[in-house]
Amino acid sequence: MAESIDALVEGCRRGRPAAQRGLYERLGYQLMGVCLRYCPSRAEAEDALQLTFVKIFTRLDQFQHQGPFEAWARRIAVTTSLNLWRQHQQRGPQLEAEEANEVHHPDGTPFDQLSADDVVRQMNALPPGYRTVLNLYAIEGYSHAEIGELLGISEGTSKSQLSRARRLLEERLQQQAHISLP
Repeated sequence: MAESIDALVEGCRRGRPAAQRGLYERLGYQLMGVCLRYCPSRAEAEDALQLTFVKIFTRLDQFQHQGPFEAWARRIAVTTSLNLWRQHQQRGPQLEAEEANEVHHPDGTPFDQLSADDVVRQMNALPPGYRTVLNLYAIEGYSHAEIGELLGISEGTSKSQLSRARRLLEERLQQQAHISLP
């Protein structure tokens, strides 16, 4: 039987390599998914994952059992990925996204024709700032105040970015749905 997360964490605190490997095997796939949502490439997501585990293993004394260990580890993955994302943004010019137009839905839109892969592909194609705020708010459950603090932007900017991300995503998905109709 596989060791519990608590047993693996305790083994990691004692410096047991088998416990570290077990924790990585237990959480690696989930945390890689988090990193992929914020990093611009798979290679950078892999770097973020590696840094996440380094931080987890070196900061175990900071885990206070105030919630699930997985949530604590996930938060480290998010902040590590965001830090790498910021570094990536500083290396190159930040692309400004064009303003999304208001989209009026005709009755009976064919969104149900889209696959989950279509939606994920369109989310990944959003400008990085929009995608990051959308992920933090809609997927990770952060408030706009928390997003502002994490990204160094105002709460109002977070709300604006989310609104624009939603409109742009909606527009692109609607275009995709109309294109894919027989």
